[in-house]
Amino acid sequence: MHRDGPLLVVAGAGTGKTRVITHRIAHLIRNGVRPDQILAVTFTNKAAAEMRDRVEQLLGTRYQVLASDPKPNTQYLAPSTLPFVGTFHSLGVHIIKESGRALNISRWFSIYDRDDSLSVVRKAIKGAGYDPKQFEPRTVLSAISRAKGNMFTPETYAENASPGFYTDLVLRVWRDYEKALREAGSLDFDDLLQKAVELLRDFPDVRKYYQDKWRYLHVDEYQDTNKVQYEIIRLISDEKMNVCAVGDGDQTIYTWRGATIENIQGFERDFPGAKVVILDENYRSTSNILDAANAIIKKNDNRHEKNLFTKSGAGAKISLYEAFDPSDEARHITETVRGIISPSTTLRAAVPAEEFAVLYRANFQSRALEEAFLSAGLPYTVVGTRFFDRAEIKDVLAYVKCALNPSDQASFARATATPRRGLGEKTLLQYFTQSIAGEKIRAFLALLENIRQALTSQPLPTALQHLVRVSGYEEILKQTGEEGTERLENIRELVNLAGKYKNLPTEEALEQFLTEAGLVSDQDALMHEDNKKRGVRLMTVHAAKGLEFRHVFVVGLEQDLFPHKRESLDFARDESSDSEERRLFYVALTRAKEKLHLSYCQVRQVYGEQRIGVPSEYISDIDPELIEQADIIPTAKSRGYLPDIEDIT
Repeated sequence: MHRDGPLLVVAGAGTGKTRVITHRIAHLIRNGVRPDQILAVTFTNKAAAEMRDRVEQLLGTRYQVLASDPKPNTQYLAPSTLPFVGTFHSLGVHIIKESGRALNISRWFSIYDRDDSLSVVRKAIKGAGYDPKQFEPRTVLSAISRAKGNMFTPETYAENASPGFYTDLVLRVWRDYEKALREAGSLDFDDLLQKAVELLRDFPDVRKYYQDKWRYLHVDEYQDTNKVQYEIIRLISDEKMNVCAVGDGDQTIYTWRGATIENIQGFERDFPGAKVVILDENYRSTSNILDAANAIIKKNDNRHEKNLFTKSGAGAKISLYEAFDPSDEARHITETVRGIISPSTTLRAAVPAEEFAVLYRANFQSRALEEAFLSAGLPYTVVGTRFFDRAEIKDVLAYVKCALNPSDQASFARATATPRRGLGEKTLLQYFTQSIAGEKIRAFLALLENIRQALTSQPLPTALQHLVRVSGYEEILKQTGEEGTERLENIRELVNLAGKYKNLPTEEALEQFLTEAGLVSDQDALMHEDNKKRGVRLMTVHAAKGLEFRHVFVVGLEQDLFPHKRESLDFARDESSDSEERRLFYVALTRAKEKLHLSYCQVRQVYGEQRIGVPSEYISDIDPELIEQADIIPTAKSRGYLPDIEDIT
């Protein structure tokens, strides 16, 4: 009901952020504000469509979009006089199409989607003399995108970025990429925002036009805005500052992607006189779940204080399972899910598999879970890329295969390209068809022999570590920032998998390792195709943002895993934000509607070595009265094939 002046709505998880915006828009229109003076922006097309539909429903029959069969006593709104409800990118398109001539941008400019941009970046990488298989276009494009989101140009990026090989590579590719876009008369997704800012910032008449056009601004998920999105809103708002921002700083988990928590934390500074409304009644979760979430997030400083509550009752206690290792943890989850999907008693109703989610902190954790769900025959969907489909896993396996079998042309070609060794298709064709081996081929064959010696004489985990190091693959990934670090973690998990066979004779270990990798990959593909969009969801916590499920499992709650401390292959520590990790766990807990299942492992393989797991500090932050020890389902230690922790210490 607040009308004029800045308004910040701090809406906790499950409190109805979209509902707030749609009801406010309807209220403004009913109280005399022209619909076409209202702007509302959010982050996804789906959210924008839902917002538009809700506004039309709230306005009721008195306000209808202009139709071909007008009804009496009905006030019609022509499409051009409706509120502008869309994504930041659609807003950018609208501004550029109307005003882009000031920047010599044609109204008929083309928009490069992600695939178009990747194709151009791939060509630019090749043009710079590098191999796209060595420096992934996706990683380079992400670096360019983050820079654009922070309002950098290639020139200002060169002045501000840390000097080094990778910065030079990104800068060279970026310049060639921008040149290709200009020649094609095209803009990419980031340009849609950056060019809109340029128009609003550098042309007073353009800025005044949109300030007069949109008198009431609404921003959904304000905590996820980056610098360029903030600038768009700031520039459109005039001295009246009729900006309504809705968001939750406690759910800021995308700073690595450019979102800045300072936007929501500094709202009252940026828009003086702002009214702040706290929404803390949750309509999703039980009070036990919310009490745990509140206990976690209250330890963060510099936040809008709120305490989520619900009227839906205490609900079930939070289950906590102490697993022996990730395989035991995964088996426990599948058996628990099976028991709820197909209850043994008619007193309990079955729950559809789609109402379950298993959330993990790092992508590599999916491997043990996928294996367990396949073994149990339970339907599941991995949100994201499945473990054995990841490029870095295929790369390492290619080295193993061609070291053992140099006639494997596909593996040979893949290995020579990662990292790049200057061996093109023509050279490889001459080698395989005519046995012509130049200096570079001979050098690569010597490397394969080195790797083969390690594979046939050392424990498999040790040999794989050696492979990743001597091939140069580790060094390349270390140079590619956050994404490279994550890919190193996935390789580390492959080494952990190899640890299953370290006590077998060398040849047998290799055979079983490669067989399992091949068969699991095939089975996984079949299972995935058969159960697309169905079954239990396996995903990172980041991917779960905005979703909700009746049952949520949060796994791997060990110190240094969740909260996460990134480690390279040599265990060098990378500091991460403690506050963001805590926010991420808060998001994980608040995905659950009815039942929350937590688990951690006593032992975890870390790059081929067993380490004792220390339970996450987050577990001790939760009131013990909210927690119950999970039932020991007879799949692991109780069946007698898992040792006690004392046996390995």
